[in-house]
Amino acid sequence: MTASNDLFARSSSIHPADPAETAMPRRRLLGATGAALGLSIAPGLAGVAHAQSSTPIRFVLDWKYQGIHAWYYLAIDRGYFAAEKIDLTIDQGDGSAATVTKIMAGTYQAGFGDINAIIQNASTRQGAAPVMVYMIYNRTPFALMTRSSSPIRTLKDLEGKTLGSPASGAAMKMFPVLAEMAGVDESKVKWLNMTPNLQEQMLLQGQVDASAVFSVTSYMNLIAQRLDPEKDIRWFHYADHGIDLYSNGVMVSPALLRDRPEAVAGLVRAVNRGMADAIASPDAAIEALAKREPLINRDIEKRRLIYALNNVILTKEAAAIGVGDLSDDRLKRSITQLSKAFELKREPAPAEIFDRRFLPPVAQRQFKLS
Repeated sequence: MTASNDLFARSSSIHPADPAETAMPRRRLLGATGAALGLSIAPGLAGVAHAQSSTPIRFVLDWKYQGIHAWYYLAIDRGYFAAEKIDLTIDQGDGSAATVTKIMAGTYQAGFGDINAIIQNASTRQGAAPVMVYMIYNRTPFALMTRSSSPIRTLKDLEGKTLGSPASGAAMKMFPVLAEMAGVDESKVKWLNMTPNLQEQMLLQGQVDASAVFSVTSYMNLIAQRLDPEKDIRWFHYADHGIDLYSNGVMVSPALLRDRPEAVAGLVRAVNRGMADAIASPDAAIEALAKREPLINRDIEKRRLIYALNNVILTKEAAAIGVGDLSDDRLKRSITQLSKAFELKREPAPAEIFDRRFLPPVAQRQFKLS
């Protein structure tokens, strides 16, 4: 969809580039009420701009509390969702692909999850899959990791080996794409599922030969176990082996997109402001996260946040088009790549997968980590 971004953008005080698992019980994070909100809506959405009370949105993360979620909580604490008349409830998740199915089941209206899972579901259930409205992981964090002493030195060496992953792990679900690109016979690879907190441990104990992981999660988990991820682990990043996919971002249900577009616009604005503030002040972001989970290791989670920013979020492409947006041509190539690898019955159109109408102006989404 190509309506102007500015129609949904309001000026806000953020920091552009130049100035500076296992599911857990739901926690009520915010109760926002207030005066009516009037928005100027694009012509195609005429009639939805009207005074209204707070919009309740249930939002699911991809995983347990980590530094890569800190911007949501910073946005809550600074009143950005309240300013948009959004009453937000955030739950922890159990996989970025699971975010998609949970939204499709109607349990949540929005979440942080994998765009590739959207593509696969949109192929078979046209109009039922969530739609991405704010891309965050511009470079996929999917990776395979093995011990540096392992005989696995190329992807072809995975044949005959046992790989580990949580049952809903997105990196495992995307492995067929990697296998096809690398000429790996997927039928010769065995999978062993485990809970997320055991991924690194089972690899180090030799119970699996390699693990399919999110680099932003496992890299810091290894550091927390006093290992050197660069010396002790051999990495196979999907992005380095022909998998030029996007990954996680903020997605919403078709119903929310259709019935409350002004709430989607507000959600995106609030997330973008939280992202800007987290990049400008990672310490403040981690403190906001720690209010929800005091037992987190603040140092590790700050390092995880910065690792994600440097490696999968603030890429060259994001610097050009702004965090939140994506390249239509690249998305189209990704859809084609997935369609071939998974033999999808239908190749969804990019407009079914991503909607940029709600993005703030690009200047408000071009960030630099100081």
